[in-house]
Amino acid sequence: MPIKTIIMGAAGRDFHNFNTFFRGNKDYEVVAFTATQIPDIEGRVYPTELAGDLYPKGIPIHAEEELLDLIKKHGAEQVVFSYSDVPHEYVMHKAAMVNAAGADFRMMGTKYTQVKSNKPVVSISAVRTGSGKSQTTRRVSLILQEMGYKVAAIRHPMPYGNLIAQEVQRYANYDDLDEYDCTIEEREEYEPHIDNGVIIYAGVDYEKIIRKAEAEADIILWDGGNNDFPFYVPDLQIVVADPHRTGHESTYYPGETNVRMADVFVINKVDTADAENVIKLRESLRKLNPNAVQIEAASPLFVDDPDAIQGKRVLVVEDGPTLTHGEMAYGAGYIAARRFGAKEIVDPRPFAVRSIAATYVKYPKTGPILPAMGYGDAQTKDLEETINKSDVDLVIIGTPIDLSRVMKITKPSQRVRYELQEIGQPTLTDVLMKKFGVKK
Repeated sequence: MPIKTIIMGAAGRDFHNFNTFFRGNKDYEVVAFTATQIPDIEGRVYPTELAGDLYPKGIPIHAEEELLDLIKKHGAEQVVFSYSDVPHEYVMHKAAMVNAAGADFRMMGTKYTQVKSNKPVVSISAVRTGSGKSQTTRRVSLILQEMGYKVAAIRHPMPYGNLIAQEVQRYANYDDLDEYDCTIEEREEYEPHIDNGVIIYAGVDYEKIIRKAEAEADIILWDGGNNDFPFYVPDLQIVVADPHRTGHESTYYPGETNVRMADVFVINKVDTADAENVIKLRESLRKLNPNAVQIEAASPLFVDDPDAIQGKRVLVVEDGPTLTHGEMAYGAGYIAARRFGAKEIVDPRPFAVRSIAATYVKYPKTGPILPAMGYGDAQTKDLEETINKSDVDLVIIGTPIDLSRVMKITKPSQRVRYELQEIGQPTLTDVLMKKFGVKK
């Protein structure tokens, strides 16, 4: 009899683990997915078109809160933990719950889940969400292009809509973003690549995705999400670490997995972190992985008009995932507000409506910063209403995209931009030149 299995996820790693190992595998029967972190993902079905012939009715997706009932209902024999950026202690609490209910608890590694490409793969992963993967990925893509290579970036999944339609997605311009009805979170990751002339792929079936990308690129760039480890076998694995959260490199899953697999560490934000924490992080990374190259970098901030911030009461809007499951209390927008002399950073919580108010309840550590949550049209409208209701002089937007593209902000605003800059030696150029050389 096939082993009855439940996969715990968040619309990303869970689907990938299924596709690469369980789909078509008659030794297992996946009776359900559970979902967390992503609003409104539960109650859907992983469709038979993606699940394969063994699942003519598809696979139901339930809220994670139903896990114990699902184990009992289906007589599940194992539960596969398949999402990222959680403390080690959190994972073991889940393991204890599952084991107490009688099922095995499994965490899948790279052997059965990584897909091999026929083109070189450079992966960018991280210790935690919000460490600076995006600007590092952009920096790597520009260097590789300068070396003469055509680059395609494959982004970690964010399939929150029609899963069949999102099986393989290709983005080359802003019209593609509109065609696929991208969320704020997706636009934050895709727009900067488009601006740099890099084609992006994403979706659900990452075997099919990479075969498409290989047809038009010399080098594949894996643009990781959260602190998940790569879906593809990397030829060069770059891992970004954050000295604002020193200690997390050995206490979060699967960030520590990335640390132990890394070829290169980028210790980011050294310009805004405490020097002692930078030293501690460097030493900790060396103990966990003594053979990896260490690069130090900064993410300097730029705004169009710094004087406009001076003396103003401001609302700071930051990247949503960084504040929520990334657990950062602030980001680039907050630093810009302080640096350029804002009179007051106004607490947005009294003005928060509906799903934004619910986000503060779910993530109480977020504090007086507004997370740019936008997993769908309704949440984007809630974010817009919250911003426009806020009693402030100015809005500081610290998200990777210009929010005015997706909503109407009625107040004056300043957008914060940031790019990666290596400090000293070695640099990413040094590493990439040594690995690949200039294209001949």
